[in-house]
Amino acid sequence: MSRETLSVLIVARDEESHLPACLASARFADEIVVVLDRSSDRSAEIARAAGAVVVEGAWPAECDRRNLGIDRCNGPWILELDADERVSPELRADLDRILVTPDADYYLVPFHNHIGDVWVRYGWGAYNGTAAKRALFRKGRKVWGAGEIHPRISFNGRGGQLTGHIDHFVDRDSAALFARLDRYAAAAARDAIAKNETPRTATTIRRFFSRFLKSYWSRKGHREGWRGVCLALFSGLYPVLTHIKILELRSRARSAE
Repeated sequence: MSRETLSVLIVARDEESHLPACLASARFADEIVVVLDRSSDRSAEIARAAGAVVVEGAWPAECDRRNLGIDRCNGPWILELDADERVSPELRADLDRILVTPDADYYLVPFHNHIGDVWVRYGWGAYNGTAAKRALFRKGRKVWGAGEIHPRISFNGRGGQLTGHIDHFVDRDSAALFARLDRYAAAAARDAIAKNETPRTATTIRRFFSRFLKSYWSRKGHREGWRGVCLALFSGLYPVLTHIKILELRSRARSAE
């Protein structure tokens, strides 16, 4: 039996340092589509040199650029990657099997998350990262919803799970991890302002402790040394920093009136 064709979709912005390795890991695909959102570096040149279809533009909302990318893919199956992600040999083997005899409409793909060059197995989840994503799907089965951080994503059909993983190079070091925390909290605060939401102080304090302990203890981040501490702090501080940034934005708005 012949396998169904696969499109790999990569959505990126100024990712010339990550893009070559990502593209190389996906070169087995029948088609690669790269959507570049407001990029000013060499990402377009790199993608075209790798034979990818390049779509350039400006889409402030993640759902718009993601759904456009899905629409531009021609294959019946789509694998979504970010520029800092790589298809592992194990996932490639899974794809060779699944695309011949698929038994679902979308698949949960495990992630091996790295800080620097170290695979950090424990402590991920909630706000600091993800242990798996529904990254492989039939076209038409996945739709991105609104929201800058953790947008709602809808699926239809039957779900499955793969064993082969995506290697995700999340943060270069602890400084990059906490810089990402600041970006995520700022985006979450903007979302909250748009929805006219302000969390309660008691809830924020409770979330700091519950999220920290969930990452460090329940998700076994304590096994990862200082990296596990960083992940737990990310999880705990995310609602706190978001709350502070909401108050700051509201204060600025009042001052401008």
